[in-house]
Amino acid sequence: MSKADLLRLCVALWALIAAAAPAAAVECGTRDHDGQSFTICRVDAANEDLRLFLNDDSTGNPLASFDNIDRMLGGSDARLAFGMNAGMYHTDRSPVGLYVEDGKTLAPVVTSAGPGNFGLLPNGILCIRNGRADVIETLRFTEDPPACRFATQSGPMLVIDGALHPRFLPDSDSRYRRNGVGSSADGQTLWFAISQAPVTFHQFATLFRDVLKTPQALYLDGNISRLYAPSIGRHDGGFPMGPMVGVVRRGAN
Repeated sequence: MSKADLLRLCVALWALIAAAAPAAAVECGTRDHDGQSFTICRVDAANEDLRLFLNDDSTGNPLASFDNIDRMLGGSDARLAFGMNAGMYHTDRSPVGLYVEDGKTLAPVVTSAGPGNFGLLPNGILCIRNGRADVIETLRFTEDPPACRFATQSGPMLVIDGALHPRFLPDSDSRYRRNGVGSSADGQTLWFAISQAPVTFHQFATLFRDVLKTPQALYLDGNISRLYAPSIGRHDGGFPMGPMVGVVRRGAN
């Protein structure tokens, strides 16, 4: 066999190996934007087992951490491949606004304006269905509610139909560590992002509009923003959380 034939064979073998290898549950990396650094994770919403988590299945107590989700999943030979806090909550960890888990509504949708970021309308809902996931503005959601397997409401919306929330100011002095989620137009891809340092709403929202190009994006929270991404060695602890979103993988790999 000539060297050229051997090279062609090696290339073909690597192509077969790559095609047979399972796709990563989540692709995470760091991206700079507007003078700030962000960790961004891309989730294939069409194929991954994406869920919301709130309470422990056996005790009914709030899970409150990524470690507790992993412990609960361990009984069914599964593990958490990605996680992030997923919405605002009361002092008892119960959700503020709509929360749906496995098709069951545990908290109702809230459509009225109010204090704090949640009430800074328009706010929105992350709706996870079989084969897709979408960020949907709340009033649009209530006009024709989709059958969400999982759903969490938060606010404000960061991007609505490709435009920034009208209340965001480029020169704002309100800066916090922030996290959020944006969805592709076809509902096949979700982009989760968390800032490495305090940023304004305007900076954070333009990340989704201008860099990630998501037509819809939703703010999830600020000071308590947490990320679990073992693929990049990220495991945030600290303050107990309410609703969390995660990708579940079966088996040890």
